Parts: sequence; C-alpha cells; structure tokens
Amino acid sequence: MTEIGYFCGLMPASKEQVDSSRVPQHIAVIMDGNGRWAQRKGAARIFGHRNAIEAVRAVTEGCAELGVRYLTLYAFSTENWGRPKEEVDALMELLINTLKKEVQTLHDNKVRLSTIGDISHLPIDCQRNLAEARESTRNNTGLNLIIALNYSGRAELVRAMRTLGMEIQAGRLHPEDISEAHIGRALETALIPDPELLIRTSGEMRISNFLLWQIAYTELYITKTLWPDFRKENLYEALCDYQSRERRFGKVLAPSI
Repeated sequence: MTEIGYFCGLMPASKEQVDSSRVPQHIAVIMDGNGRWAQRKGAARIFGHRNAIEAVRAVTEGCAELGVRYLTLYAFSTENWGRPKEEVDALMELLINTLKKEVQTLHDNKVRLSTIGDISHLPIDCQRNLAEARESTRNNTGLNLIIALNYSGRAELVRAMRTLGMEIQAGRLHPEDISEAHIGRALETALIPDPELLIRTSGEMRISNFLLWQIAYTELYITKTLWPDFRKENLYEALCDYQSRERRFGKVLAPSI
C-alpha cells in the first residue's frame, strides 16, 4: 500500500514551508500504531502507549506554535474496552499520570483542555484528574486541545437524535423543521468548527467511528508513520500536503482568468 500524502521535498518538512496564512483552524488526529510500534521492538503494547506521549506533546506544541485553534485527539474509543484488561488498566493509569505531569506544559503553551465522549465510564481517578485539568486550563487563550475519550461517532449521533426527539416531544421543535444546524447543535462539538484536516497514522485506511458527522468535507492525510514516531516534522508534512489541495466542497471552482 502506498502512502497517501504530498511531501514538501525529499528532506523532512520544516515549519518555514508551512504557509501560516492557510493553517487549518481545526485538526483532528487518529493516533494509531502504538501496539505495532512496541511489538516491533519486542515489547508489550503498553510500552508503545507510554512512548506515544512524546508524540502528543510534539503535535500539541506544533499546533500551538502555528496558530491552530483546535486539535482533537482520538485517545480511547468505546471499542477499546474490548482490549485485554491489563492493557486497558495500564492505559487508564497512564492517562492519570500524564494529566498530572502535563498540566504545567499546557499552561506554558496557553492550551485549554476539554474532552468529548462519555467519560462517566472512566475510572473515578481519571474523571477527577480530567475535571481538575479542564478547570485549571479553562481560562487559557491559545490552542483548544480536545481529547476524545470513550468516544464513538455513532453513539454521539444517537445522543443527538435523542436530544432532538425530546425537543419534538416537548413541542419546541417540529420534525419537518429539523436541519443540519439543529443536528450540529445537538452534538458534543456544537461550539467547535468542523475539522479541515484529519491525520491518521500507521497507514490504516479507515475512519474508525471518529467524528462521523463532522468530517463530511474534511481533508484526509494518512501516513505509514506509527504514532510514537510522529513529530513536528510529520505535522508540517501533513500541512504542506493539505495546503497543496483545492477544497471544493463538492463544487467546481471557477477557472482563473
């Protein structure tokens, strides 16, 4: 399988090659390949998850430096509960420890943390640390970092339909009046613009139940790089590829004169 992506050149991409006037407002990332990265090194899968923290830090800092307003990271899907209990428990412990260690880094970069997904099913310690980190960073004015935890795009749409159903039942909304805007406002991302760019690492060619409504016209960038190896240079490469495209939204652009 060939890699999907435009490369700025034979050498790794640099920040200077990115047009700062055309940086996406919102970038979403499916962080994939931690387990394979660890297996290639003869280690347990959790070793890959631990080493993925540096990739999260690099991409968050890179987006903050470039002026990206929103970065959504797919950290744990509802399907991930089906993994071995030892791996899930280690992931939850890693999440707690990372939150404790990285809050100051978020402040240093003026990053505001929020979450999407049903976090009520996470361990109590995870919920408490997430709440503390969100509250601590809520007044930061830089990048909005959104972590998708126990997230499912289909479940989000089901909850949105239930919300609209209750509005209809209460007589505040007529079925024939339902629009895309109504659905968008019922989603967890109601106050967040749709992503212009979705990055998926490890070369897998699927969406994996992530932001199904929101990525209708999102540009996709798929790289064979495994997530623990992803760094700022890889982010710049994805942005160079994004900036090489014409975004038509199903229309035909008028010919230039």
